[in-house]
Amino acid sequence: MEPRAIPVLDKGFVRLVDAMGDDRAIVQAARVSYGEGTKTVREDAALIDYLMRHRHTSPFEMVVFKFHVKAPIFVVRQWFRHRTASVNEISGRYSILKEEFYEPEAFRKQAKRNKQASEGALLDEEALALLRRVEQEAYGAYRALLEKGVAREMARMVLPLNLYTEFYWKQDLHNLFHFLKLRLAPEAQWEIRQYAQAIAEIVKERVPLAWAAFEEHLLGGALLSRTELRALRGLLTPEVYEKALASLGLEGSRLREALEKLFGPGEVP
Repeated sequence: MEPRAIPVLDKGFVRLVDAMGDDRAIVQAARVSYGEGTKTVREDAALIDYLMRHRHTSPFEMVVFKFHVKAPIFVVRQWFRHRTASVNEISGRYSILKEEFYEPEAFRKQAKRNKQASEGALLDEEALALLRRVEQEAYGAYRALLEKGVAREMARMVLPLNLYTEFYWKQDLHNLFHFLKLRLAPEAQWEIRQYAQAIAEIVKERVPLAWAAFEEHLLGGALLSRTELRALRGLLTPEVYEKALASLGLEGSRLREALEKLFGPGEVP
């Protein structure tokens, strides 16, 4: 039975084809063990959290996902900027491409402060009608060129970027987390964020401990510059910061580590 496909956009999807490893594989690699590699779930969670926050990335590379994705070409061109995966896409040289185009419910306006972003809905029926007209004309030209005997590899030149394509994507968890951090970000294009959310749903189910650490330290965390750290040190004392951290549940060595991250080992009693 084929794995469940998660619908994305109007005609796209993401489905998990295969996966190797889970949270236990990360722990096993970190402990260099050929046995079960686990103690208790709590200890495993603590170890995975330690690996994530200290950027010990190689154990996460022991987990691999392979996805089957259907997405518009303009989304895929963004996706393939992540060059840390094995990819195989349907070929327009060998196959006649289907008449399937992404049609948004509404266009978005060009952002005023960001040249590469959009903001707000642009409700314009004429704009959507123009998109559909271009799709019909382009696909009609594509079919006409094929009927005239033009090679498939050349006839495809007339097709627009909202045509759907399909590909297989195989990537280890470390690099997949990097993809998700970038493509789940609010500033990422809305369409690719929908695919990132579908992938996140699959990853979270497969490696819940690693996902929790990823959310805590990478997805929800931030990297501070030297200047930003100096500013915070000027506003806080170790005692005030320790009290705030403790109120949020940090204790023991984890609490001390957080204090040393901001104030340095020599400044923490």
